[in-house]
Amino acid sequence: MQPLGVDEPTAVGPYRLLGRLGSGGMGRVYLGRSAGGRTVAVKIVHPHFALDEEFRARFRREVDAARRVGGAWTAPVLDADPEAAVPWVATGYAAGPSLTAAVTDGGPLPEHSVRVLGAGLAEALAAVHELGLVHRDVKPSNVLLTVDGPLLIDFGIARATDGTASLTSTGVSIGSPGYMSPEQILSKGVSGAADVFSLGAVLAFAATGTPPFPGDSSASLLYKVVHEEPELGSLSGELRDVVAACLDKSAQ
Repeated sequence: MQPLGVDEPTAVGPYRLLGRLGSGGMGRVYLGRSAGGRTVAVKIVHPHFALDEEFRARFRREVDAARRVGGAWTAPVLDADPEAAVPWVATGYAAGPSLTAAVTDGGPLPEHSVRVLGAGLAEALAAVHELGLVHRDVKPSNVLLTVDGPLLIDFGIARATDGTASLTSTGVSIGSPGYMSPEQILSKGVSGAADVFSLGAVLAFAATGTPPFPGDSSASLLYKVVHEEPELGSLSGELRDVVAACLDKSAQ
């Protein structure tokens, strides 16, 4: 956790902010505390996005999707104000690193840990899909490793499987290169199979320390996901078979 900068808020809604947990393309995440002492994670969008009505629609979708999912494998939404001058959402705080940080700092996970990770994420995605939703951005930085198991976070681009709304205008990401499925890249119909493909890429990263579609640019990554076979390195046995099945392009 980083200390608050002089230009950062000290309170949002009813929550006092204690420090910054991280930041990304959509906004910043802070550690907050309610008047009653409950610790939460507060996500605040970047102010310039607050002026974009399409982005506000995306943020409302994130809050709605996260509220609907809840449960043991995702961080529950506790409070939110999508209509605020600068929209924000507060979720239950989960103490634990992201999968990205864990692998970067400690190297690939042991096979047993990858299996546990896969089982937990599969249950989380099953809960998402049973609600008729597709996460569409399953990647290592959206997986938190906690003492109670993995948590799937950030439903910023989740959408209903029967929805027709599209949030793919210039500057609005529809996924993460290297982890998004071929059908997302090609703008084809997206179903729960897209999340399964991304799950395979996440497990490959967890087990080997490198993504299955490496590249030094977004264009290179997108091309490889669509046209090339994944690089699974030292993966072997049943775990390799599971990851390869998830990454099977013909099954999408």
